[in-house]
Amino acid sequence: MAKIKLTKGELKRQRDSLKQFQHYLPTLQLKKQQLQMKILEARRLKAEREGVLHSKAEEIGAWAGLLAVPGIDLKALVTPEKVLVDIVNIAGANVPVYSNIHFKPAEYDLYSTPFWIDSGIEELRILVTCLAEVFVIQQQIDVLEHELRITTQRVNLFEKIKIPECQENIRVIRICLGDQQANAVGVSKVVKKKIETKSLEEASV
Repeated sequence: MAKIKLTKGELKRQRDSLKQFQHYLPTLQLKKQQLQMKILEARRLKAEREGVLHSKAEEIGAWAGLLAVPGIDLKALVTPEKVLVDIVNIAGANVPVYSNIHFKPAEYDLYSTPFWIDSGIEELRILVTCLAEVFVIQQQIDVLEHELRITTQRVNLFEKIKIPECQENIRVIRICLGDQQANAVGVSKVVKKKIETKSLEEASV
């Protein structure tokens, strides 16, 4: 603990600091609860989308071999040009939220390719979209968990260090000021008695 001045000015400063810490602590605690809730929601959503992703991958795996058609760059057709992400403020943190996904137009000769290519590309794009959603949700979780760590550190700092420290400082200063006041009263009484005694002695001469 840092050394403090045992003065009335320091007492006021410590009381003001204590009031400020006690004012902001409930806000930090509420933010911590909100972040914990949002992290749980994000994890549930991620698990749900991963379930869809797994089911879709199994479904596609049963007929994926049919998509090996010469002359068609399947990878280029199912690789997204852009994944659109919005930034949303959640409990003070700027969190990415999946918005949309854009693919290149599927351009190939409809007459020289099997009819199932269209459906195959569409299903693969759904799979890639699920992957993009899961990726963005994980980014959400990472941002929220980072913010939760910082908020938890602040809550602990206020609860376990700053507030008890101010309370102890106030206690020590008040005791010291009380002792000083008691000493001052005692000295005043002694001085008064000496003055009265001297006055009596002078009066009796």
